[in-house]
Amino acid sequence: MKSKEWFESWFDTSYYHSLYKNRNDEEAKSFVTNLVQFLKLKKNTNVLDLACGKGRHSITLNELGLNVLGVDLSQNSIEFAKKNETETLKFHTHDMRKIISDKSFHVIFNLFTSFGYFDNFSDNERVIIAIHEMLEDKGTFVLDFMNSEKTILNLVSSELKIEDGINFNITREYNGQHIFKKIKFNDNNSEFCFTERVQALKLNDFEDLLLKNNFQINHTFGDFHLNPFDPKNSDRLIIIATKN
Repeated sequence: MKSKEWFESWFDTSYYHSLYKNRNDEEAKSFVTNLVQFLKLKKNTNVLDLACGKGRHSITLNELGLNVLGVDLSQNSIEFAKKNETETLKFHTHDMRKIISDKSFHVIFNLFTSFGYFDNFSDNERVIIAIHEMLEDKGTFVLDFMNSEKTILNLVSSELKIEDGINFNITREYNGQHIFKKIKFNDNNSEFCFTERVQALKLNDFEDLLLKNNFQINHTFGDFHLNPFDPKNSDRLIIIATKN
């Protein structure tokens, strides 16, 4: 039996949601609103939120008048997100490396560093190929990733976070390809250890990947306010590309 990949196990736990429960929802709403305004998206446009988690970006996209499908590999996250379903907001469990059959979208969003989780770099291409296939002609792909260059330069090697009465001991390292975050904690007299692993992809990596698979990069931004991207100083790497 094939063992689960790290993100399948960790993202489906209640501990993951405890550790990250204080994410800035207002910032996320503002970012999504900025994107929708920049792209000049019309009401009832069909969009996909790829790797949607519990659906916070999907919900905002829908509140802005778009028809939204949010998909994620985590069954627990999707079960939570389904509580918010309407006629124009749906959620499904889905592996981002695969095509959603019989669906097409004007825009596909992949937000909050939900890319590059895989052992095999070829899986990145599988994701991009699936996105290309699901987009309408001249459709738009929006990627929001960490700025790996700044992240590596400012990597915090260790810290303690206390959430829901649990001491999360976090260590980080960079091995030249991946950024690792090891999370150790004790709960109910049981010890747990999870490791997040994200490929430290940079702008040139995405350029190669997108151009090779028939995308044209139109814009790069460096933060949620859509200011220009600076490799040394920007907090984010946001790419807007069009399907050729």
